[in-house]
Amino acid sequence: MRFDQHTVVLLVRPPDAPELPQDAADLLQDAHLAHQAGLVEQGLVLAAGPFLDPDDVALRGFVVLSIAPDEARALYGNDPAVRAGQLAVRVMSWLVPEGNVRFEGVPIPRSMLETAAGD
Repeated sequence: MRFDQHTVVLLVRPPDAPELPQDAADLLQDAHLAHQAGLVEQGLVLAAGPFLDPDDVALRGFVVLSIAPDEARALYGNDPAVRAGQLAVRVMSWLVPEGNVRFEGVPIPRSMLETAAGD
């Protein structure tokens, strides 16, 4: 059997993440979303999104990329939320049977304002 290999990034809130005022947290979230959207526009991200009601509340998001794990680590090291200590990344390779998972080109929001526009 043949396999497709993807890189997965888990976005995790560190236990020592600094507390931010709401306006600063909102600005940082917008910067994080803009960073993510930029990676999508470059064709590097295949799928991404937040977790809702996870058993582990530290788990924040999941990203599937078309690049090597070391490249993903470097790119997510530049994410504003990671640099600010609000998120940490866990990077790994993911093998699935060839052709088992398909990704469509769906846009993702660049800001929280864009997420509210979809409601």
